[in-house]
Amino acid sequence: MGQVSLKVSPADIASQEPSLEAASAELDKVLAKLTEEFAERAAVHDRAASFPFENIARLHELRLLALTVPVELGGGLPAAFGGGEASLGLAAKVVRAVAAGDPSTALVLVMQYIFQLMIAQNEAWPAGLRLRVNTEAVQSGALINALRVEPDLGTPARGGLPATIARRTSDGWRLSGHKLYSTGAPALTWYAVWGRSDEPEPRVGTFLVHRDMPGIKIVETWDHLGMRASGSHDIIFEDVPIPADHAVDIRAPEAWASGFTPSELAWASVLIGSLYDGVAHSARDWFVKFANNRKPSNLGAPLSSLPRFQEGAGFIDALLFTNGVLLQQAADAADRQTYPPARDSNFIKYIVTKNAIEAVERAIELCGNPGLTRANPLERHYRDVLCSRIHTPQNDVILASAGRSVLAAP
Repeated sequence: MGQVSLKVSPADIASQEPSLEAASAELDKVLAKLTEEFAERAAVHDRAASFPFENIARLHELRLLALTVPVELGGGLPAAFGGGEASLGLAAKVVRAVAAGDPSTALVLVMQYIFQLMIAQNEAWPAGLRLRVNTEAVQSGALINALRVEPDLGTPARGGLPATIARRTSDGWRLSGHKLYSTGAPALTWYAVWGRSDEPEPRVGTFLVHRDMPGIKIVETWDHLGMRASGSHDIIFEDVPIPADHAVDIRAPEAWASGFTPSELAWASVLIGSLYDGVAHSARDWFVKFANNRKPSNLGAPLSSLPRFQEGAGFIDALLFTNGVLLQQAADAADRQTYPPARDSNFIKYIVTKNAIEAVERAIELCGNPGLTRANPLERHYRDVLCSRIHTPQNDVILASAGRSVLAAP
């Protein structure tokens, strides 16, 4: 299909200038074409479990990979080095549109946006590194993601020390370890590796590693049911040298007990929710076309004329309406910097992803065999939307934590 161009910058779209309405309308057109473009090749990447490099290139071309990089980071950093400094509402709109076309690409984008927020807010990062990582995102579309999961530890969100170890050297560190589920691995420029120091009292945290350092090996292990194009492979670090200041945020283990900040939780819940809501909307749209176009000979009319299909379509739209209200309210609150408590952010993630799964399941139930036929996208949407359950925090953690609070109340 033909190329599209973004005639207004993300910074213009995110601003409060009089042209905001026109800029937003321009972005809506761009995103609609982007959804269509990504959807055209999503099935091919899904079948081959191949990484969508061309999608990442398009996002950079449209200046969307650095959408949430701050225009001014503060702390002595120079202002206006090209970031969009987008609101959560705008970032969520972009994520939803990308996910409607190719959710694997959207997952890489979500991780990029979340980490750009974390860099902006975490003053433990050296100023020079913050500037470098963000400038490279603006200028070359450099991607970053956190690598946390390990073969023995699993996810660190459930506790425990990582087996990835950084040894002190005369001029920095040497990092060794094995990370799983490293989303975007084939295209990442920066790895934010969760590890521990080899000190007598080990510190734990993030060691920043550039992909060009020696001793890094990507092992193409990702062969999942869903999100097959996300390139979430294993990455092995073997005595990788990193400069001293690339231990960007390491602390005593107990200092991490507070977990993510309210703003980080709000952004993560809204962006992850928007991703899977986008998948569910694509499933809904395919179901509507199927119901209107399928005319069984024994019926002599479209399936959409049957009451059970009408009821099912209404049920699906009710779920997605609920999602839209929750996500919009949460994004609006975050954009006013009024962040909800952790429980509420977790509930948003839980409810939105649960509704998205249920919406796709209802569409499949109504469609029967065509819904599970690989030639049709609905079965792919179902496999992809199921992956919403694996993101931290998982449902059992969300509900058990909330339940303990309720039962402990007087």
